[in-house]
Amino acid sequence: MEATAKHLLEWYDANARVLPWRAPPGAPPPDPYRVWLSEVMLQQTTVAAVGPYFAKFLALWPTVHDLAAAEDAEVMSAWAGLGYYARARNLLACARAVAARDGVFPDTEEGLRELPGVGAYTAAAVAAIAFDRRAAVVDANVERVVSRLHAIATPLPQAKAEIRARTEQLTPDDRPGDFAQAMMDLGATVCTVRAPRCLLCPLSSDCAGRRLGPEQFPVKAPKRAKPQRRGQAFWIEHDGAVWLVRRTDKGMLGGMRALPDNGWSARSDGEGAPPLAGPWQDLGTVRHSFTHFDLDLQLMLYSGADWARLEQQPGEWWPAAQLDRAGLPTLFAKAARLAPETDGEN
Repeated sequence: MEATAKHLLEWYDANARVLPWRAPPGAPPPDPYRVWLSEVMLQQTTVAAVGPYFAKFLALWPTVHDLAAAEDAEVMSAWAGLGYYARARNLLACARAVAARDGVFPDTEEGLRELPGVGAYTAAAVAAIAFDRRAAVVDANVERVVSRLHAIATPLPQAKAEIRARTEQLTPDDRPGDFAQAMMDLGATVCTVRAPRCLLCPLSSDCAGRRLGPEQFPVKAPKRAKPQRRGQAFWIEHDGAVWLVRRTDKGMLGGMRALPDNGWSARSDGEGAPPLAGPWQDLGTVRHSFTHFDLDLQLMLYSGADWARLEQQPGEWWPAAQLDRAGLPTLFAKAARLAPETDGEN
């Protein structure tokens, strides 16, 4: 196990990715705020996608105190497009909890787990990378490396406990933060999902999966078919402005600005009434994939003139020409592209 860690760290010293939230190999750990922010953003999201969001958040809220003091709507708007919006709500809750501790993050896995929204993975990652604590950090890249290294035949997700135990055995006492990031980099750049570059891998001589065929690991259980849902969103434009609503704090896309819709959810098709009585015109349908279901969302254009009734409902007029600044979730941003360009005289 010690030789494995040694070989990997030597490889990392020469091949580490340069990322804005990282310190170079062997350097003092980075600011815990940067580590925590990046790890929350990186969950179920690619490094390429996170880079601009990380820079934007640091520009707007350079410290955990700044983020804690931000308005919920501002943070949700800045997060728009990163997906999995519960992460943004948890981000704010955690920032406020840390601010209440004078801005000091706990420096152990156990302490970090007590913060709102911080699960096992994030706690281990922050403890290892920000505080150099020995912790088994297991993301999707590490799962792949370890399952191939040991040819773990148990399908995911049942194999997660074994993978974590194997990672725990591999993790050294010295430089555990660099080791965690080295495992991530190895999975991202060498031990890739398809066509792994085994000849370049510092662990290839000890890899059981290489001899058996690395691409068969990790073994995955058959995917269940996702439910297909259908819903409608409503485009109401007047004097160059579009009517937007704020979604409830709890539930899907909670707290986000959005187009009004007919109440679709992960469990059912939308059956609610439009915000105004017709006439309505079908502008087309967009398809969007969520974690647990797929949605076909039909965009309906209001072509009446009963604007006054909207003023009795919660919502706001937003300049159509500046809709990209509203922070719409990706689903509604896609639907909005179906709307016709107008001259402001609808």
